[in-house]
Amino acid sequence: MPSRATIILTLLSVLMTGQAKALDMAFDIEAHRGGRALVPENTLPAFANALSMGVDTLELDVGVTADGEVVVSHERGLNPDLARSAGGTYIAPPGTPLVKLRLDEVKTYDVGQIRPDSAYAKQFPDQRAVPGTRIPTLSELFALVRKSGNSRVRFNIETKIDPNRPDETLDPQAFVTKLLGLIEAETFSDRVMIQSFDWRTLQLVQQQAPKIPTVYLTLQRGTGQTVVLDKATNWTAGFSPADHGSSLPRTIKAAGGAVWSPYFGDVTAALIAEAHELGLRVVVWTVNKREDMARMMELGVDGIISDRPDLLREVAGEKGIVLPAGTPVVP
Repeated sequence: MPSRATIILTLLSVLMTGQAKALDMAFDIEAHRGGRALVPENTLPAFANALSMGVDTLELDVGVTADGEVVVSHERGLNPDLARSAGGTYIAPPGTPLVKLRLDEVKTYDVGQIRPDSAYAKQFPDQRAVPGTRIPTLSELFALVRKSGNSRVRFNIETKIDPNRPDETLDPQAFVTKLLGLIEAETFSDRVMIQSFDWRTLQLVQQQAPKIPTVYLTLQRGTGQTVVLDKATNWTAGFSPADHGSSLPRTIKAAGGAVWSPYFGDVTAALIAEAHELGLRVVVWTVNKREDMARMMELGVDGIISDRPDLLREVAGEKGIVLPAGTPVVP
């Protein structure tokens, strides 16, 4: 039977280990599309703004052009609410898929100002327009971060691929191969996470670059729902929550994920605790109101993706979270 002193030493060791792990797992402040409530989304000015104020992670989306260039864009094609032709006219919907355009064609469009009469404009009335801004390549974003001197900021890169619209992007294998090849060539493999609603791409990342953390995005409501608890969907790469006790955290753990990234309205304290017990981090999207940010922090999430990184910093600071330092840079 172990002595009392041995038991005490063991308990202290466990506590110290837990504290060390807690310190390693700092809260993650993520600028959604660079912070699109402030500056045009997924642009170098937006990312420069986020770097200058100080965030832990730049959240972004990527697609691949007809000539194989990885570009930063939330949509799989040109966005009619953002893209203006050389003549200054916003394009008509639907926008041409990026995979059908060469990079030089993509670069002819101005994405620095939201279409004034759009619902998007009403959503972000305070966004600062930056006319003349172009869709950047991922390499251009990496170059901006190097220019800033920020050696700490991470990248949460979403593969914009839809299993229900295969004609609008490269196939998952080609997409992942192109993306991982660029990340490796740019020597940023140790600073990226790959996220997706399409879990096929995450499975491929885990096979081809097992050291890169994968982030499993989920949405359980509305017309854009990607997961259900009683079966697999086109988005879940054959994984069914029904095979894992109808638990999304358990399903994602079985799939090999490192992070569960749900819509913030879908999480509860119990689900967050379950995810943590499985060793998963929980980073919620997209949280833009002060009271929701505070509530998510109180529930115990590990990070928040927000269009308002400035406000997120304020709330995090009020909660005693150490804030990342800014690295001012001009694109």
